[in-house]
Amino acid sequence: MFISEICTSASSAEKRRNYFHKRKLEMLTIYRDSLERRISAISASIKTLEEQIDRDSNL
Repeated sequence: MFISEICTSASSAEKRRNYFHKRKLEMLTIYRDSLERRISAISASIKTLEEQIDRDSNL
């Protein structure tokens, strides 16, 4: 179902609200997944740098 169909159809306000809540949930889930990927990349970089620092200090 497209936004134009939701907005112009004879759907009740409850159906429209439910549709937009679902769309918002999908968008927030996409944002969260993106942030989790960024955190994973940063965590991996931190771990690598810590290992390099430890290795260099043991020389």
